[in-house]
Amino acid sequence: MEDFARAWKTGKPEKSAHISFATPELLWQVLTAKRWELLKALCGAGPVSIREAARRVGRDVKAVHGDVTALLNAGVLDRAEGGGIIFPFEAVKVEFLLKAA
Repeated sequence: MEDFARAWKTGKPEKSAHISFATPELLWQVLTAKRWELLKALCGAGPVSIREAARRVGRDVKAVHGDVTALLNAGVLDRAEGGGIIFPFEAVKVEFLLKAA
């Protein structure tokens, strides 16, 4: 409701996206430590090639390609118009709820 109220007051819609995972285990399966490191390297970088992404994180191109494919399938990364990949968000907020059984 906060986003709606802010958009109503300013007259400008909030530009955000939400990606949900069915379980926290699935979240951690998709956002592994290596993939999180990759996202940090891509945040704010604009479009880059997979080779350049691999160079930025100091990893093998083939391994980064596998991670990029998983992140593209999850909707976390996008393909850039001129080729390469892009992290289209300014920030990431990870939120989950743990309740007693």
